[in-house]
Amino acid sequence: MRSNRAIRALGVAAILGLGLVLGASAQGTTAPAKGGEKTVEEAYLQESLETMIIKEQSQAENKDMKLVALQYIKQALDGGRKNEEIRKSLEYLALETTMTVTRSAGLGRPTNDFPDIRAKACEYLGEFPTVASKDALVKVTLGDREPMVLSAAIRSLGKIGMNDSDEVTQVISYIVNRYDVLQPDNSLAFEALIAIERIADRNGGIKDPAAIRAVMKIATGNYINPVKTKAADVLSKLRKYSASASGGGTGSGK
Repeated sequence: MRSNRAIRALGVAAILGLGLVLGASAQGTTAPAKGGEKTVEEAYLQESLETMIIKEQSQAENKDMKLVALQYIKQALDGGRKNEEIRKSLEYLALETTMTVTRSAGLGRPTNDFPDIRAKACEYLGEFPTVASKDALVKVTLGDREPMVLSAAIRSLGKIGMNDSDEVTQVISYIVNRYDVLQPDNSLAFEALIAIERIADRNGGIKDPAAIRAVMKIATGNYINPVKTKAADVLSKLRKYSASASGGGTGSGK
C-alpha cells in the first residue's frame, strides 16, 4: 500500500497555491506596500508555506513530486530565499539510497533510486556553504555509486571550499583512485580537478599529498587530452602555491 505522504504533499501544494492566490488577492484589495514590495508578514507567510511544501514533496515517494520540490527550491534560491529547512530537504534528496532506502514490500530493488534527483540536490547544496552541507556531500561521495551524483557532489565540495584536516581533498582523491582503477571517467576526473583547484584557491594551496598524487594520476592516466591538460594546469598552480608558501615568492600570494 502506498504511503499517505504523497497525498499529504498534494494537500500542502493545494494550500500553498491557495495561499499565494489569497495573497495576490489581498494585495489587489488593500493598499500595496511602497514600490509594490511585500510586507514582512506576507514574505514570512510565503516563505513558510514554500518551505513546508518543499519538505513534503522532497520526502514523497513519487519522483515527479521530488522534481517539483527541486523546482520550488530553484525558485527560492533565485529569489534569495535560503533557509536551513530548505537545506535539510536538499540533504534528504541528495542522500536517498545512501541513508534512506525504500523497497516494494521490503524486497527487491530500491524504489527511490533517482540519480538525477540526487545529482541536482548535490548541485543546489553547493549554494549553502556550511559545515552541514559539506558533511552531507562527503557522505554522498563516500556512499553513492553513480558517477553523475559523485560528480555533482565533488563540484559542490569544491564550490564550498572547506578542507579542514584535508578531509575533502582526501575524499576526492579516494574517488579519483577508485574510478581510475575500475573505469576512468573523464567527467568525474574533470570535476575532481576543478574542485581541487577551487579548494587550493580558497586556502592558499593544498598540502595533502593524496590530492597531488590524484592530480598527477589524471595528468598521466587514460583520460582524454582536455582532461589531462587541465590536470597539468592544476598541478602547475599547486606548485606555485607551494613555492609561495615556502618563501619562493615575494608577495602575499593573493
